[in-house]
Amino acid sequence: MEIEIFDKLSDKFFLRLLIDVATMFVLIRLIYFPIYRKKDFFFTYFLFNLIIFILTFLLNKVEMSFGAAFGLFAVFTLLRYRTENISAKDMTYLFIVIAIGLISSVSKGSYLELIIINAIIIVFVYALDGNLLLKNENVQAIRYENIENIKPENHNKLLEDLRQRTGLPIHKISITKVDFLRDTAVINIYYYHSKETTNS
Repeated sequence: MEIEIFDKLSDKFFLRLLIDVATMFVLIRLIYFPIYRKKDFFFTYFLFNLIIFILTFLLNKVEMSFGAAFGLFAVFTLLRYRTENISAKDMTYLFIVIAIGLISSVSKGSYLELIIINAIIIVFVYALDGNLLLKNENVQAIRYENIENIKPENHNKLLEDLRQRTGLPIHKISITKVDFLRDTAVINIYYYHSKETTNS
């Protein structure tokens, strides 16, 4: 009995795991990490994907449907991270990581079909987040203390001051909150992502 289980794992489990890990390497190491340089999420995404792949593969042995498995882990993950300071982009990558783990573990198609599906996901992610179709615009909230510069007539002066202070190629700003008691303002700065801004 143990030998039969091992034979099934060596054939189906390890081949699917290889496809899953290869997909994750391309997605996280070659696309996500060069753009965002976040080592903590690099670790989280790989481990989440691996655990979800293993658990859903084992749960699939007891006839758990694909929809039930996906719903279970998607809800679990969203509940786990609902209080964390995680951006929409990072949450999207987390969702993609979950989807790849689930697809790789319980897909009923052939290995070629699985590779093609994962490749389609990779291509779309790279096209949308790799500055191929659209420039990758980042938004960051900062607290600004030179209250005089928030006046409409000082817009250009404010923009130049923020560029010098942050070293970022800011092209647009929006003032979200003004605190006259402390003479500060909360400003959203918008800049296009590049390797230079990541390394700075």
